[in-house]
Amino acid sequence: MLTRDLTYLSGAGVLIVIDQLSKWLVRDSLSYGEEVVVTSFFSWVRWHNEGAAFSMLDGADARWFFVALAIGFSAFILFELRRLPVHDRMMRLVFALILGGALGNMIDRLFLGYVVDFVLVHYAEVWSFPAFNVADSALSIGATLWIGTMAFEYLRTRRDKHSTAASQ
Repeated sequence: MLTRDLTYLSGAGVLIVIDQLSKWLVRDSLSYGEEVVVTSFFSWVRWHNEGAAFSMLDGADARWFFVALAIGFSAFILFELRRLPVHDRMMRLVFALILGGALGNMIDRLFLGYVVDFVLVHYAEVWSFPAFNVADSALSIGATLWIGTMAFEYLRTRRDKHSTAASQ
């Protein structure tokens, strides 16, 4: 691993520490199912998610599947990180966010059997977004940046291809 990779891997490590500390604070201060309303659109909660994002597959007893998936995807990210061009800082950031998020939630599944979620965004009692945590946020931001980067690359390649064809 090169020094530039270690910088981003350290960032993933810091993300894991922040994720685990925040979840520990929630487990230490809130009872399961407890909600502390902060504003009309935001609450702290303590919910347990045995499924994937947004509680998909919740109750399907998929704990070890998700642990194996996190390990496999983390290995893929580490492999891809080494193959990135020197100048590709955005993908290094993407990989750090996804790696930190995947491992943060994997630690919960491994040691607790579920993922602790604690941020609840809602509108009064009419609508609520599924509760999430620091790791979920990192995964979501990383995936969004990854998709955006791929779209940008596609558009740039397409533009360059059309520019080359037009100049010939």
